[in-house]
Amino acid sequence: MPAEINSIQADLDKPESMSELPTAAAIVYYFAPPPQLGANDPRMENFLKSIPTNALPERIVYISTTGVYGNCKGAWVTEETPIAADTDRAKRRLAAEQALTTWAKQHHVASVILRVSGIYGPGRLPLERIRQGMSVLRRDEAPYSNRIHADDLALVCQAAATAPVDNTIYNICDNQPSTMSDYFIAVAKHAGLPLPMEIGWQQAEQEFSPAMLSYLHESRRIDNSKMLRELNIKLAYPTLEEGLAACFASNT
Repeated sequence: MPAEINSIQADLDKPESMSELPTAAAIVYYFAPPPQLGANDPRMENFLKSIPTNALPERIVYISTTGVYGNCKGAWVTEETPIAADTDRAKRRLAAEQALTTWAKQHHVASVILRVSGIYGPGRLPLERIRQGMSVLRRDEAPYSNRIHADDLALVCQAAATAPVDNTIYNICDNQPSTMSDYFIAVAKHAGLPLPMEIGWQQAEQEFSPAMLSYLHESRRIDNSKMLRELNIKLAYPTLEEGLAACFASNT
């Protein structure tokens, strides 16, 4: 029989709704996204303010984003790389990181920040966009991007809850930086769909949404060695090919 899960409904935009959260001595996973607008994360601030001093958690694990590093022009990025968030979405995540880090140190609570790259897995593939004929940047022009299979991310989250670390940050990705174009093309091949048309930057500026363009204007290769070493992680899907093969095998 599966373990019983008790749920408590709360609204991170309404601090008064969080008075019953069972935080005392708990391992707290904070996966909630920031609001869609602004450069701060009032939801993280509301959550932290709602925790009574007599009900402090043992640890808070927060999922952030590698976007806080900004455009690194294809360079390798470690946890020591200076942050340079230059989009509002990244600034919101960075604000949440900073709020958590400050609060955790003040209250002597362990915090683990997971800077996660693009997540893929069953149900998280761009199949519909490929079917609709979405183009991609020519591969020789496409910036570097990084990914992690959802199952491997779950493994990392489990490890982050119990690892003998305190107030630290990990980059979360697989062992294979590539490009978003490589990703879409690989998904199309595995799905047996027509390959996306490859276009140049000039055409992309006219066709792609502002959100997609903002991703494509950033290029970095994420180093995951600290994650592998300190969290003792053995990835089930260290490469995109292995991860996609598992995704499509699960659909057969």
